[in-house]
Amino acid sequence: MKIILFPIAILTGSLALAQTQAAKDTVKTNAKEIEGVTLVARKPTVESKVDRTVFNVANSAILAGNTTWDVLRMTPLVSIDNNDAVKAEGQTVTVYINDRKSIFTGKELKEYLKTIPADNLLKIEVITSPSSRYETSGSVINIVLKKRDDEGVKGSISLNNRQSTKNSQYTNFNLNYHKKKFTQTFIGSYNSGNYVQKTQTWDNRYENNKLTQFSLENIMRNESPSLSSTSEFAIDDKNNIGLVLEYSQNRNLSTAESEGLISLNGVPGDSYQQMQNMWGFSRNLGTNAFYKYYDKEKNKILDINLGTNYSGDNNDNLIDKLIDKQGTNAAQQLGVISDNQMRNYYLKVDYTQPIGKTGGTIEVGGKTEINNHSISNSLYGTSMSDPGSEFYDLSRGDRFHYEDNLSSLYANYSKTFFKKLETRIGVRYEYIDFKVRQDVAGTERRDSYGSFLPNLLLKYTFSDKYDVSLTYNRSIWRPWYAEFNPFLVPEINGTYSRGNLYLNPNPNDRLYLKFGILKKYFISARYMHTNQDYWTTYVTENGRTVSLPGNFDGKVEKYYLFANTNQNFLKNKLNVNVGFGWYYINNKDFNEKNKLGAKDYISYWGGSLNASYTNLFNKNINISAWMEIANQNNGNSYANNTNVFHNISVTKIFPKTQMELSMQLMNIFKRPYGDNTTYGPDGTFREYSKWDWYGVSLTFVKRFGNQKVKENTKTDVEKNGGGGK
Repeated sequence: MKIILFPIAILTGSLALAQTQAAKDTVKTNAKEIEGVTLVARKPTVESKVDRTVFNVANSAILAGNTTWDVLRMTPLVSIDNNDAVKAEGQTVTVYINDRKSIFTGKELKEYLKTIPADNLLKIEVITSPSSRYETSGSVINIVLKKRDDEGVKGSISLNNRQSTKNSQYTNFNLNYHKKKFTQTFIGSYNSGNYVQKTQTWDNRYENNKLTQFSLENIMRNESPSLSSTSEFAIDDKNNIGLVLEYSQNRNLSTAESEGLISLNGVPGDSYQQMQNMWGFSRNLGTNAFYKYYDKEKNKILDINLGTNYSGDNNDNLIDKLIDKQGTNAAQQLGVISDNQMRNYYLKVDYTQPIGKTGGTIEVGGKTEINNHSISNSLYGTSMSDPGSEFYDLSRGDRFHYEDNLSSLYANYSKTFFKKLETRIGVRYEYIDFKVRQDVAGTERRDSYGSFLPNLLLKYTFSDKYDVSLTYNRSIWRPWYAEFNPFLVPEINGTYSRGNLYLNPNPNDRLYLKFGILKKYFISARYMHTNQDYWTTYVTENGRTVSLPGNFDGKVEKYYLFANTNQNFLKNKLNVNVGFGWYYINNKDFNEKNKLGAKDYISYWGGSLNASYTNLFNKNINISAWMEIANQNNGNSYANNTNVFHNISVTKIFPKTQMELSMQLMNIFKRPYGDNTTYGPDGTFREYSKWDWYGVSLTFVKRFGNQKVKENTKTDVEKNGGGGK
């Protein structure tokens, strides 16, 4: 860690010294260059508000050569584990894009966000205390894209080459046309990526002290083109209509080789050699028709959204396995063909208006959506008919169905008292009716339930320099549809995986206290409580180690203490945001009720640093640096290491030609890796993985037209006051 902190400290100090010297030697700079620099430095990189932390990335050097997924990794309070699960302050989140909920999670969310070029980002909001407006499962991440509305045609095209273990290329373009009342935007990208991951696993079953060790290397290649269109027409000053169309696809190929060894009570036994080849093709299509009424004088807003989302994913996964049983070799082969179809239809209505002359604001709305998903799996291979094969008694195929209707209503009321006390009180009611079933096995489950989810926000401003805020949220996290699917599938690491037809939702309560000092320093404390949850676990079934999401009863309490500050130096050219926190988790009751044998109490440190410097030497050179210290302790999974991620970017801007050239260094001092142990009732499973997120990338950007941008937001009342949306 000292190795990483030292060069960043030297870099920051050198920049300050260089700028002081440059100020003495300042020469005349044309107006166009000065104007471009001013736009970059107006807002702090990170803003801490009553219910959210805002990462202002527009015109930042970190955007060059990155996708939205890459920038999300560098957002304060956000962490992403080796299973691509996005978390804020250690808790699972719901992701929104321009205030529209994304239907994707996990790896599907990753692939989708990789199709959105970072150059189109305005900001990322980490909403730790969301209002009842949001379909919350805890915290919310809202990704806000740029909105260009000046006359004429404008846009950009960027070319990126990234070198890690292997070479990857990324290209994207933005094209915007605005004429009087009509605005049209096209965004496209093409990614040709190559990734390498090395993994070691230790599967320890308590019975007979059975230990299975695997080491594997996975080489992945994917090609991902995407295109999105946003059309908006202003009927008059108050009424807008529009249509959003999004399409992306991904073609992937991965090859993996692994070696395994089984021992019983310390005595070596069977050994394995496996090869895996996977071919896959997926496509996503989303549509959203919207109508917006906005009376700026009366602060009345009506927002209606009607949309559909479709996702299709086809995979063919072939495993060749050679088993050495004390000198006797046996070859086995198994293939898995899967077809995943996901369909979503929704209608959402939101309305906001002031109440009388008292200064209060009421916000009401609702949403209804229908989901119809199916997963078809079929197995094939030469060893399925061999009674001696470990694949012999596997089900050859089945089709899984998930259908639901989820409806919700909400209301928020916000008001400021005595010009010092900002308040927001809200409640959300959600009702779900769902059905899951298998065609061949005939298993079926149907259930329905309703949930009241209250929330409260209080902020008291003592003076211009000091304030304190308190928020409370109750939320519920529901299982993802694929997590219900009980079909058993073999994995390359020697285990098997399946879903769980009888998963339960996870309700939790969160209390958040924040102190603001001098508008620059923030100290916060958070408490989270839950009596049940579901996490990935490993169990033994018919001699096989199977990973599945399991229901866990038991109380879990989490405590966080966090401090951060945002500072501007050298006439706002140097912006630094630093956050550091202490985390404490009480899992005692959780461990005892589930017989996990894990640590009852966990404490660790975490934090992040974002630093950006604008117009170095008055030569339109921007520099940014990011570092994060992170652990991955989730439920029954515990981190064995502390990761230190870091990223340094240098961008040279050529204002006259509207071109940019950037170089980005990713985790060059230490390659990140994941090392986690998952505890189950009958054993532990440890996984160590070296990630491929390191190396260097070069990016060239060409812009054209007027690049003036305005925020794609609603009113200051919603965003900054007690009604913080």
